[in-house]
Amino acid sequence: MKSAWRNEEELFVRRSNLADAEWIQGLFKAPAQALFGRICAMDLLEKANLAVTVVNRKDDVLAHASFFDHPAAAVVDHDDWEGFLQTHFSAVRCTPMDSLFLHLFVSEPRVATASLEKILRTVFSITSDLEHILLLCPEACPLDPVLEEIFQPLQHVTDTGPPCSALTCRRKDHCERLHILQARVADYDDIMWIVRKKKMKAYETLQPYTLIDVIEDLKYHAVVFQDGRTVGFVAATSTLDMEDLQKNFDLSQFEHLYKEEKESVQREQNLMSLRTQKKTNCFCIQHLISDPDYLIRSADCLPYLFQYFFNLEYCLITLPSETPEALWLQNFVLVPSRPNSLMHTSLYILHRSKFRTVEVRQPVPEDRLVISDLLKSSNVPGSVLEDLNCFYRTRSDPDGVPLQASVVLVSGRLVGMMILRDEQDIECLRAHYDIDSFIRFSRHGYQEHARILHFMLRPCFYHVTKYWLKEVLRLTHKSCLYHRVYSPLLRQETSSVRSLDFILNCSFPVRPRQQIIYPLEELGINAPSRRLTEDQAPFALSLISRKLSLEPRVRINASIVVVGASDTGLSLLEELSFCSHLRFRNITLISTHGFPGNCDHQQVGFLSTSHAFTSRGLAQTHLLSCIRVVEGKVVKINRKSKNVQVSDGKKVPYDYLILCTGLQYQVPCPTGVDVSQPVTNSQLDPEASECRYTGPVPSNLFTINDLHDGMAARCWLSDNFLHLRDNAIVYGNSLDVYTTVQTLLALGICGSRIHLILPPSERGVSCFQDSAVEAAVEAVLRSARVQVHQNCILARINNGEQPDPITSVSFTSESEPLRLQCGVFLNLSSEGVDPDIFHSINACFLPFDARLIINGHFLTSDASVYAAGPLTRFSSGYYSDEWSHANFSSKEVGQELAAVLVALFDPSQEVPEDTGLLIPLYNHQPRVQGGTLPGGYNFLHITKPSPSFQMGLSFQPDEAIVTGQAETGNYFSVQLNALEMVETITCLSLTPFPVSNYLSLFGKHQELLGTLLNRSRLGLVPDLYSFFRQSSFLPIFHDRFADFHQAALGVMYPSQKQDRNEEEEKKENKSVNRLQARWKDAARRVVLRTRALKFLVNNRNLLPMFSIPEQTEYPSLSDSV
Repeated sequence: MKSAWRNEEELFVRRSNLADAEWIQGLFKAPAQALFGRICAMDLLEKANLAVTVVNRKDDVLAHASFFDHPAAAVVDHDDWEGFLQTHFSAVRCTPMDSLFLHLFVSEPRVATASLEKILRTVFSITSDLEHILLLCPEACPLDPVLEEIFQPLQHVTDTGPPCSALTCRRKDHCERLHILQARVADYDDIMWIVRKKKMKAYETLQPYTLIDVIEDLKYHAVVFQDGRTVGFVAATSTLDMEDLQKNFDLSQFEHLYKEEKESVQREQNLMSLRTQKKTNCFCIQHLISDPDYLIRSADCLPYLFQYFFNLEYCLITLPSETPEALWLQNFVLVPSRPNSLMHTSLYILHRSKFRTVEVRQPVPEDRLVISDLLKSSNVPGSVLEDLNCFYRTRSDPDGVPLQASVVLVSGRLVGMMILRDEQDIECLRAHYDIDSFIRFSRHGYQEHARILHFMLRPCFYHVTKYWLKEVLRLTHKSCLYHRVYSPLLRQETSSVRSLDFILNCSFPVRPRQQIIYPLEELGINAPSRRLTEDQAPFALSLISRKLSLEPRVRINASIVVVGASDTGLSLLEELSFCSHLRFRNITLISTHGFPGNCDHQQVGFLSTSHAFTSRGLAQTHLLSCIRVVEGKVVKINRKSKNVQVSDGKKVPYDYLILCTGLQYQVPCPTGVDVSQPVTNSQLDPEASECRYTGPVPSNLFTINDLHDGMAARCWLSDNFLHLRDNAIVYGNSLDVYTTVQTLLALGICGSRIHLILPPSERGVSCFQDSAVEAAVEAVLRSARVQVHQNCILARINNGEQPDPITSVSFTSESEPLRLQCGVFLNLSSEGVDPDIFHSINACFLPFDARLIINGHFLTSDASVYAAGPLTRFSSGYYSDEWSHANFSSKEVGQELAAVLVALFDPSQEVPEDTGLLIPLYNHQPRVQGGTLPGGYNFLHITKPSPSFQMGLSFQPDEAIVTGQAETGNYFSVQLNALEMVETITCLSLTPFPVSNYLSLFGKHQELLGTLLNRSRLGLVPDLYSFFRQSSFLPIFHDRFADFHQAALGVMYPSQKQDRNEEEEKKENKSVNRLQARWKDAARRVVLRTRALKFLVNNRNLLPMFSIPEQTEYPSLSDSV
């Protein structure tokens, strides 16, 4: 919202942020202190339910106001103010649900009146339930003229009044409810003016020539809402297609939108009997048109509609699923569609109890029977009643941890129950989750944190959730509530939360933090607390705090279908699930074997890993709570109807389809040549290698593409192969074949039974990209008697006869053919696009040229179909065939794709600029390969993204720092680029090493690493493993070091504008420029040292090994040189 002030300055109201604290404190003068008391702006911003700031176009802070749901503590206690006001003042209508308290208003004098009026109008507009803003101040304190003009005093009702005065500001004086009138034909021109102004796709169903029909049709009740002029139109009806709704949506929680009525029926001999009949219990808003400036106030028409349809309980709204959700729909329940529904429609439901009284209080023993019935209807385990009994008896659990309980009543009926437990592991939570992104932790006491242990609420009363949580924070004197969701794949849930969707809609997901892997033995007593370093059951964490209690979180119901649980797909889903201001609640993942979250590569073996995701890391996300998983493969894409067909015949509708299947190993197709004749690879038909195998897959042939395939192969080998003497054939030329050989050796299979068949490499480059590692692995294979056959191509299976089971295989080579007996064939060759995906893409006419064609924004030729990862390549118009997504980190590609999708739904984000024919380069994260190689070697290779024709090029010896020997299992190589920044890391070790720590080294300058290059040249770094275990490197492994590093660079190397100003100053005054330069350099170093010290202080819990000087003052991060 904006308004002009004397035609000189435009004022804008936005939510306050912590950066405003310094400005607010500067506006706080003596008169404000006398009225509001002494305040700390930082504390106020951290604890206020709503804090808004007025700025101009330059973003200069001109005014600020903070609102709380309770008066200042010096006047009355948080949980007793309602009775206090009603006892001493005429404030009967002021309730916690419709009232806020003004705790601070400061402003520049020249815009004070305009700013306060604008703030009040904005606050009333965005808070639909708010009716009163109250101000309690000392009795003898004079009011600021601006406040005195706008706030009216409340009348005392007692002779001996309290030592304060109360003033109120009412909604009707600043943002009056819209007037609702029955629509007339005369309103046609005003309504159509709004339609033409909006030009929204959602209103295309209401064409100009039908508007009059809707107004005059008796089955509709059409109304307009006015604010001096017509600003909106609504048409509602109770005539609905209930069969269609029941077919596509699960309405069981809403009594299927029916009610039972008894009516009298006359029978023979004038006898009367009662008959029960089901009738529709809802009405539907079928047409809604609103001026953009009044859309948020469209809810003002709901009381009128419920009064008109007085005998119906539910209000329905159906919208196209890709329509952005307006804020006035926040109180509606968004009903999930049935799994077999193909409708692209969102259904919103609101119960008429939205306009009834709501009370939040502690449960009493008399509530136990009602709560028991509530739990039975929700199928909640008995542990809830046990915790409720503990609350009744001792207000604490068996371990002595305090419990708080709360119930919510609507019109006197108990509809929900919540139990909180004081959070005892808050330091552990802070160390493992990025809580500091949402709250300033030091401003909250340890006793102000609590965990939601149990939560039950009847679905039709969803609208009370946000208010209920806000009231619980007030009544229990808490500032933060946490909710944990444990993965059902790894652990049984210990808490009972029904209507989890309600909690997730009102809370904010908290990202897990990257953990430092500490050398605990070397650190000894200087190590962090054991509670911070010990592994605990992983869980996803969400947060509700006081300052976020009125923060809207928009639900996105557009159907997003992600095909493929690849690193790219999982990265995309992770980013969407952690989007703080948007809640994507209609995401479907189609994966061949479901969600990959119950095991890790180390447990299964066979495949190498990119270290992008682990089962523990996935359990710390909200993915399983936010997505629907469909097992199967996509076999058909219907772009016209916007749905995909899965291998089991199910159809999944989409608004946006994301293809992230990656590449898979394919069943090899034998060339079919007769190996009884002398045949070599050079004599083979080149087209034979491009043929696809279409026959039945033998039972002892395993093509391993994911952990599920690896687990299936592992179980089969344990049951059917270990006790035999047949050969195990491993076929392929990637790193995976070596990790597969190691898995076979680890299972106890003798090396002489293992034959490693290496087809000719396309690029002729080793998969290790390091000759020392390759030589060490070859030596281990020889010592283990593993037979390695180079440049062999599969010719025949079972001599061309029945292929199942495989008993023999033959290969052509550069010389003589190779014939082997076979008990199991492990295939890791012929990597390419899955045939089903290829046929689906080809059949729907998406451009495909060896890979799916996309542009720089991940978009295919269809505006609803996106794609990313190795499945894709850039359009030939970019003239960059050497670059594709396969050259970059798949995780970073998925994150960039998520940013593109979020921009589609978030109006506050700028649309990415069109880069023309410049392809995007994703260079912030490295490409990573790792795994366990033969001999038990732990292997890790980290390298920068590079074009295809440069992949595999060996680095020059003088650019690398190498310690140890690959053969002895202590090999460590660090390659630096021309700027002396870490570009490539290769590790080969017989002992485990901290992978996540080493990933943090990528892109760091060697001077940050203790002048690594100079020390190496002086022979002071005999072992890089020991070198990086030094405690001085632990801050570099910290997840917030990158932010500190950027801030430090900003101090030492100011912006170009500041550099130009300094150069001009030097030219103007050459006599003193040297002294000034020396002084500024010294000042920058002081600020840099101070910030480094503050970094260590703020992260002392994770970096306790550093000694911090006592009684040191630390400037704020906003301090400038």
